[in-house]
Amino acid sequence: MIMKFWRKLNSNLKNKKSTIFIFFIVTIFISLFSGRYSVKVDEILTLFQELPNFLLGNEITSNQSLVFYYIRLPRIILALVTGVVLGGTGVVFQGVFKNPLASPDVLGVTAGCTVGAAIAILLPFEGNLIIQVTAFVFGIVTVFITYGLAKASKNKNIVMLVLAGMVVSAFFSAMLSLIKYMADPFEQLPAIVFWTMGGFHRASWPRIQTLLITVLPCIIFLKSTSWKLNILCLGDEDAQGLGINVKRLRLIILSISAFMVASCISITGTVGWVALVVPHITRLYVGADHSRLLPMSMLVGGGFTVLMDTIARSLTTSEIPISILTAAIGAPVFAYLLIVKSTVEG
Repeated sequence: MIMKFWRKLNSNLKNKKSTIFIFFIVTIFISLFSGRYSVKVDEILTLFQELPNFLLGNEITSNQSLVFYYIRLPRIILALVTGVVLGGTGVVFQGVFKNPLASPDVLGVTAGCTVGAAIAILLPFEGNLIIQVTAFVFGIVTVFITYGLAKASKNKNIVMLVLAGMVVSAFFSAMLSLIKYMADPFEQLPAIVFWTMGGFHRASWPRIQTLLITVLPCIIFLKSTSWKLNILCLGDEDAQGLGINVKRLRLIILSISAFMVASCISITGTVGWVALVVPHITRLYVGADHSRLLPMSMLVGGGFTVLMDTIARSLTTSEIPISILTAAIGAPVFAYLLIVKSTVEG
């Protein structure tokens, strides 16, 4: 009887994993050929014929191939990597803090990146690279400030790290309001507001290459240490009893996660709700074991973000900022999950 139950449970888990993989692949495929400039069936052959020219850096002749290889494809990859990072780091933060409401915003990463980008927009220099670098630097500096405040406290409980993150986020939010007040209302202010709403239109192959070099080693590291998140969820005393250096592991995991998030947000702007909602959805499918939850949440996050971006660039003639869609869909879904979970537990 026990073995029969275990086989059935294992079979259901495999089916749910297959569902996630299918969702991921189908979403990517639909996104490749959807948009205001949709690729028709008879044009797919032309795209494949131009693939060698693209890989070798030769000139591409057809317009649809130019749009596909230099606009749509890097944009999809940027959305995919961002979703993977947010989905994975959401699992990490919820596991480390043992809080279902935890997300990378806890350490003030998003607030720091936003202020950095806003300051760069006010500078007399022009160029997206300056905005990206400044946003990234401020995001990382924000994390160090949060850790510094938490360490300076006499209470070394992890709750102090959360409170320090809230303080730093509030301070940087006030700085952002001041920058908006000082900005030119005709050019600089709209640029700041639009950046805070997020978007993948800044995608380019050089940025994709830099982002992949930065993020891929971090993803591999988090996957290799995902089983330790299960031990952290037992509590600090139990984890230490099992030979885990809790403080060092927590510092390393959170720092790497914040680094990944800052790398993505510095290019895309704010992308809300993905890191909060995606881990909960994935947890319903594969359970709470982080060795399975982390990679599956990355796939769901990547597919969800690509899907949202496809809708954002296809729904209207003007692109919809990505955070509007993720919030409009993520908030009701999260509310539904809260109701379902409370009903089951009750």
